Amino acid sequence: MNTANSTPTDQETAAKLASLELQQRPQDSLLGRAIYWGGVLFALLHIYFNTLSTLPQLWIAVIHFSGFALLCALMYPLCRPRGQTGQRVVLLLDIAIGLLALASAAYLILAEDALYARGVSFISSDWLFSLAAVAIALEMARRTTGWFIPCLILVALTYVFWWGKYLDGVFGFRGLSLETLMFRSYFSTEGMFGQIANISWSYVYMFILFGAFLVKSGAGDFMIDLARCAAGRFVGGPGFVAVLGSGLMGSVSGSSVANTVSTGVITIPMMQKAGFPSRFAAGVEAAASTGGQLMPPVMGAGAFIMASYTQIPYVEIVAVSVLPAILYFLSVGYFVRVEAMRSQATLVQESGISIGQVLKQGWHFLLPLAVLVTLLIQGFTPTYAAGIAIISVVVSSWLSSRPMGVRDILDALAQGSKNMATTAMLLIAVGLVVNVVAMTGIGNTFSLMVTEWAGNSLFITIVLIAIASLVLGMGLPVTAAYIVLATLSAPALYNLIAEIQLVQVMAAGNLPQTAQAIFMLVAPDKLAALAAPMPVAEAEALLALVPDEFKGKLIEQALDAKLLTMVLLSAHLIIFWLSQDANVTPPVCLTAFAAAAIAKTPPMRTGFTAWKVAKGLYIVPLLFAYTNFIGGEPSEVFSIFIFSVFGIYALVGFMEGYLEGPLNPLLRLLVGAAGAVMMWPWAEYELALNLAGLLVFLAIFLYSRRLGRQVGALAGV
Repeated sequence: MNTANSTPTDQETAAKLASLELQQRPQDSLLGRAIYWGGVLFALLHIYFNTLSTLPQLWIAVIHFSGFALLCALMYPLCRPRGQTGQRVVLLLDIAIGLLALASAAYLILAEDALYARGVSFISSDWLFSLAAVAIALEMARRTTGWFIPCLILVALTYVFWWGKYLDGVFGFRGLSLETLMFRSYFSTEGMFGQIANISWSYVYMFILFGAFLVKSGAGDFMIDLARCAAGRFVGGPGFVAVLGSGLMGSVSGSSVANTVSTGVITIPMMQKAGFPSRFAAGVEAAASTGGQLMPPVMGAGAFIMASYTQIPYVEIVAVSVLPAILYFLSVGYFVRVEAMRSQATLVQESGISIGQVLKQGWHFLLPLAVLVTLLIQGFTPTYAAGIAIISVVVSSWLSSRPMGVRDILDALAQGSKNMATTAMLLIAVGLVVNVVAMTGIGNTFSLMVTEWAGNSLFITIVLIAIASLVLGMGLPVTAAYIVLATLSAPALYNLIAEIQLVQVMAAGNLPQTAQAIFMLVAPDKLAALAAPMPVAEAEALLALVPDEFKGKLIEQALDAKLLTMVLLSAHLIIFWLSQDANVTPPVCLTAFAAAAIAKTPPMRTGFTAWKVAKGLYIVPLLFAYTNFIGGEPSEVFSIFIFSVFGIYALVGFMEGYLEGPLNPLLRLLVGAAGAVMMWPWAEYELALNLAGLLVFLAIFLYSRRLGRQVGALAGV
């Protein structure tokens, strides 16, 4: 079934759910045209910024802020008054707020030189526009994401100049003046218009615009049809369609909620018709759509922010993220398979269209993705690659029966700006929190505290970060949760993972002479032991002799730069993956709520189901931490991937008590142990133990398959 031929009910549902996250103002003709053409002009302006512009980044960032603040003010009302008079008053207030945002941008550009000429001494107009800009950023964040982010920002800002000086201990802060805070928040490249804002107007906007062009060209319909033909003919096929379709859509949309509403109106009814429980169908769609932010090339805004934080090339982050993303989607697919066998789900009658016919009719939709990936591999910047890919979408559409015309291009430009509005205001507002962390040094303090609480245990540190992500996920969108967590906890995680790598180097007897020199200061009697291989436990004991203040230097001396880069990337990927649980963790879980609205199931119970199905969000980060899945030799990475494919399936069987058939308690424990053995980084006899775990799993799988056939025969299936 092609989504273009979906029923009016499906289309109405999708339209309603598209605004589930946000209560948008109804688009009457005049206001709708203003938003539409404003979006078109702003999209063209951003294309200019990312190609030909020589304007300072601060100016571009403030223009980016003011334009999207105006769009948000028009799209999302201040409140919901009753009556036409009240609506007109609120609209006038929103227009005034939007115009004030434009004025604040113009003021910064015009008054910047005068401020520095005065020695950065504020006058009345400086106070007025800086406070207005911060207030507008908070208000737009409230309208688009709720109260949590504005409250968090206010707590952070007031900590700097007010209540921080009243705290004792490590969180005490002598404080800065309000004038200094407002200068760094508004006039400098460290606050609202700093690093995060630059990522917003460049990488993130261009890729969201690319996604809007792809969807407008009809690529979304093609991806759903391709998923149905590839996966729909298996037992539990509609569930696999949801997983594969969401992966394909999410790879370019980068939005889990948009992913849910675009694919869920097709896949959830298909799963219900096949016999899947409605709540499970909605949970699978929510979990699969969450994986869209893990699947390259877009990965939401996370990959771009990660590249900026770590200074690791974006294309390198994307390259190492492919196999982990596949593991995640496989983990969701395993839940689908288990539930299909347990629920005796049937095949849904196929439309008769083969995968060859789908590819023949829509092969040209793959060209823009090929162009994008090729340009990235060739070393072009992501913004340049996205710009050329946008052009390739239009050109490739001319090979279809419905080529994109001028109106389609304008629609895509307008939709790209609308899609970007909430993300832009979120990133700019969160930049204020990042600025506070940088000014106060609270990030380093928090990292030291996490390390102390965890007792230098990497596993406990990951658990603490996971708990923090759960708490933050109750009020923050995933991008904001990642930014906050990465800023606060990445250093602690990096140090602990680096210590594991250091222990391996010491155990192999490969510690460089420059690093051994440090042991001359702290444990000269142990130098002889460092020259030869030793047990891991002995290496850990030797490392424990090194004071914390020397460990950083020891890590730099002992590990090469490439390995340290991969350690840093592993730390950020762990945090990025854990932050995704905001999409499926009650009480927020917007993705699950969107899926529940389609399936007509209780939202909160659907959220818990989605949280269960999305367990790959917690399993895969452990591979990042304890294995060389990130940055290892190709053979090692491939081996970890293959055993993890079976290991995760075994863990799903343990959690569900079912594979192809029911598992008794003993088999359930055995299959769980087999999964752990296949994925655990054994120091010795690793391959032998992995293979032993695989053999145990396969034996239990085949036994459960025989049981499943017996159950099916008794049920008459």
